[in-house]
Amino acid sequence: MTPETPLPADARSDDHAFASWLATVAGERLLEVRGQGLEGRELKDAGDAAAQALIAELLAEHRPEDAVLSEEAADDKVRLNATRVWIIDPLDGTREFSEPPRDDWAVHVALWENGELTVGAVAQPALGETFNTGTPSAVPPRTSTRPRIAVSRTRPPAFVQALAEEIDAELVPMGSAGVKVMSVVRDVADAYVHAGGQYEWDNAAPVAVARAAGLFCSRVDGSELVYNKDDVSLPDLIVCRPELAEQIVEFVKRNGTD
Repeated sequence: MTPETPLPADARSDDHAFASWLATVAGERLLEVRGQGLEGRELKDAGDAAAQALIAELLAEHRPEDAVLSEEAADDKVRLNATRVWIIDPLDGTREFSEPPRDDWAVHVALWENGELTVGAVAQPALGETFNTGTPSAVPPRTSTRPRIAVSRTRPPAFVQALAEEIDAELVPMGSAGVKVMSVVRDVADAYVHAGGQYEWDNAAPVAVARAAGLFCSRVDGSELVYNKDDVSLPDLIVCRPELAEQIVEFVKRNGTD
């Protein structure tokens, strides 16, 4: 499967450029799948399979010594003894992907090295955008008078509603964890607070991109987000503008997430 966009010369050795290219070309493949006339479950399955196959092939070709953790592939645990692990979500927001013309779905590509996230790219193909750590976004000054919190459009958690009432925030529904995090990078929202259950691939790339942009990222209790664990569950996180971090973490410590 030859990607429509060829590998840039700098991506051969620069992991930031490579991650950005990988997320972008997987997004291009997903747009092709979306244009094939499929619907519903058939479209979801075709998208997951096509993006996973392309990413796996390109990682094997261009980064053959590295381990991989992907939502759409079996976890052989080889990664636990590796110094470099690509953490991949080939299609984040499968539901939104299957509902054209929605644009709130994404491709996640992150690199974990020796205990830290070092590289990340989040493509939003329907917007023609790939946010990455090689050319970090400069988060613009906040344009809203009230804080805006990105939440799930189908199952916003009750504690976030309570948080919004306490800090006089408005809730902004959207799909895809990656899109929610990028909404903070893009000044579409000011925070994303989640405690409904996720896995490492849901937020590794978005967190890497958000950190590079200068945003605050942590577990909901303020502790560090840790990746490449044996148990890949990472159920909660906060991504927000730094000036909101203290009051959000304090609210969660005081009230919990039930």
